[in-house]
Amino acid sequence: MRIVFICGSWVASFIVGAQDFNRTLHVCVDHTQENLFTNNIEGPAFDKKGNLYVVNFQKDGTIGLVKPSGEVKLFLTLPEGSTANSIKFDRKGDMYLADFTGHNVLKVDMKTKQVSVYVHSNEFNQPNDLCINRKDQLFASDPNWKEGTGKIWRIDAGGKATLLTDKMGTTNGIELSPDEKILYVNESVQRKIWAFDVDESGDISNKRLFVEFPDFGFDGMKCDNKGNLYVTRYGKGTVAVISSAGKKLFEVALKGKNCSNLVFGGKDGKTVFVTLQDRKGMEKFRNDIPGKK
Repeated sequence: MRIVFICGSWVASFIVGAQDFNRTLHVCVDHTQENLFTNNIEGPAFDKKGNLYVVNFQKDGTIGLVKPSGEVKLFLTLPEGSTANSIKFDRKGDMYLADFTGHNVLKVDMKTKQVSVYVHSNEFNQPNDLCINRKDQLFASDPNWKEGTGKIWRIDAGGKATLLTDKMGTTNGIELSPDEKILYVNESVQRKIWAFDVDESGDISNKRLFVEFPDFGFDGMKCDNKGNLYVTRYGKGTVAVISSAGKKLFEVALKGKNCSNLVFGGKDGKTVFVTLQDRKGMEKFRNDIPGKK
């Protein structure tokens, strides 16, 4: 298998076998087969037991459970009219889903698989991505793709939604820094990533441009435990790694182009799993730094 790695202005191409995966950094291999999911594959997330869940397995409106081997089975089917785009787990182990077609955030009892509406608002555009802090407060991006605008919401424990700002472009990826004092939100169409200060109540302030790119879109984002930000560059097929100071460090090349989201996992937290909408499956690569706790 020929792999391309992009770093700054240079490109290296070399051969790697599956057996070398754990010893080779930033080199993508397949995690699942192609065409197991729909072209809305998104939202990879691990529960406390290390189980990996991904949305839209075989058809929209489902959640798939991905085994360490890459095999996938159906975990649950959502109520009619709901399609998940992002998955997050709280401290108790309950699952939360950004339901972009139902204009909800859904909650799943993992013991009974019962799905309920955690919060619904007629002011939601299409809840897209979620992140969660140690207080179980959710932060949700909420783009209006047609108008090129977006909102950011905070959803407190119990399901109360608070609009944090509606002065955004097409909000998509959203992530908290490891110390939870900075909220990063990207705008897919405008190709900008913004940083906000987060106070003890979960309110945001001091909006500032963190980094921007001249081409291709953005989708999901995750931080490692040193505060570097990993951003999927939709259409380019790379994961860009950006320091906490906003410096572009390098990019990891994927096999597919339409990378939608990513998550850190594996026994040491140093494997990055990426969802690809054009391939309708997942890839993975090894990293030198684990994901944030």
